[in-house]
Amino acid sequence: MGLSGLFLITFIVIHLLINAFSLVSADLFNAGSHFMGTNPVIQVMQFVLAAGFIIHIIMGIRLTMQNNAARPIKYAHNDPSANSSFSSRNMIYTGLLVLLFLFLHLKDFFVPIKFDHGAYGTDYDLLTQVFSNPLYVLIYVIAFIGLAIHLNHGFQSAFQSIGANHSKYTPGLKKFGVVFCYIVGIGFSSIALFHFFNSL
Repeated sequence: MGLSGLFLITFIVIHLLINAFSLVSADLFNAGSHFMGTNPVIQVMQFVLAAGFIIHIIMGIRLTMQNNAARPIKYAHNDPSANSSFSSRNMIYTGLLVLLFLFLHLKDFFVPIKFDHGAYGTDYDLLTQVFSNPLYVLIYVIAFIGLAIHLNHGFQSAFQSIGANHSKYTPGLKKFGVVFCYIVGIGFSSIALFHFFNSL
């Protein structure tokens, strides 16, 4: 679970970086998108990425079922906020939200770029076309917030799962994880909102 999570976090960082190119210029974004779409190593890694998603999803569902089975009878009095964070208690829900968003994202971008390349113009044209729709922008921003909440717990939990847990550097890692989830949520949302307002 931890390893697949760290692998997906790496993908998110690269994805955010390439998307941020669209804030600079259309040519820079198209060049980055073209590189991601034609580089042989990246093409092979797409299958590894898909496997990483599948493994992460299966392990997440399995872990939730195991946790529920371990405590079939709820506590008579329970104060969950005193024992765990909001993000950790809702990992399965934010994970499912991200999964649903992933299907939408594949339909909007991966499928057209992969199988209908050029019919919509450039990749930048496709990006601006999708984010010119206010409903889509709202859905994407909600999904980005869900992703950020998921990462708020998932980032530090991934390191803990692989044994990288020490009293000296774990507190700093947790703080960096919070900063990272804000960067991801605000970063992706800002890109969507920028292109929406730019289309008005």
